[in-house]
Amino acid sequence: MSLEIMLIVAFTAVIQSVFGAGVLLIGTPLMLLFGYPFIDVLIVLLPISLAMNIMQMTKYHAHIDLELLRKVMWMTLPPIAVFLFLVTHVRMNIGLIIGPFLLFIAFKSISVAVERILDRLMRYEKLYLLTVGIVHGTSNLGGSLLTALIHHKHYPKDVARVTIAACYCSFAVVQLLTLGIFSRQQIDMPVFGNIIYILVATVIFELIDSTFFSRIEHDRYRYIFSGFLAFSGLVLIAKSFLQ
Repeated sequence: MSLEIMLIVAFTAVIQSVFGAGVLLIGTPLMLLFGYPFIDVLIVLLPISLAMNIMQMTKYHAHIDLELLRKVMWMTLPPIAVFLFLVTHVRMNIGLIIGPFLLFIAFKSISVAVERILDRLMRYEKLYLLTVGIVHGTSNLGGSLLTALIHHKHYPKDVARVTIAACYCSFAVVQLLTLGIFSRQQIDMPVFGNIIYILVATVIFELIDSTFFSRIEHDRYRYIFSGFLAFSGLVLIAKSFLQ
């Protein structure tokens, strides 16, 4: 069990407790910056993210946008499996593409021009979701594009968070199955360490959910979500330059 991983897990678990994403979206570039191989990052973070997603879905399943979830599963899961299989042999750095895109979306709440551009872009939802699957399979960062789509849809905070969690849950299941069945690398699952990380993350979720998330007003949540997208974009850009 690593102290630096524990700190990353605790930090990103706070973020995921509020937005439904964070352990993979922020944890992946942070662990890569610390020099961990991509497959090791997946083995550590996927079970943590999956456990938190399941907790969020269990408590707030009535708020899931099932129509969007079906679209996400249909359009993203096959490319996630295919490109994760391919990426075990070829690494791709697309943070410099995704990072600025997230920063652009973060300005949606304060710029009419940005909102109009995004309205046009999001009309091609199937193509957008296919891109989410490809990006997530190659980099574990496709959830950033998913959160951007959710933010654009103006969901209430409960719907936004649990719908993101449900989509991420399906991502994690497919990724773990792909790694377990098709990966040529020998996968060493740190069982004890992962259990500790999962326990820490789930305790953090319960605390944040009951003391902070429940008190956030809808309009304030949208501005906080914009800040989250901007922060995510900056992290991805920094990782691209520093890696």
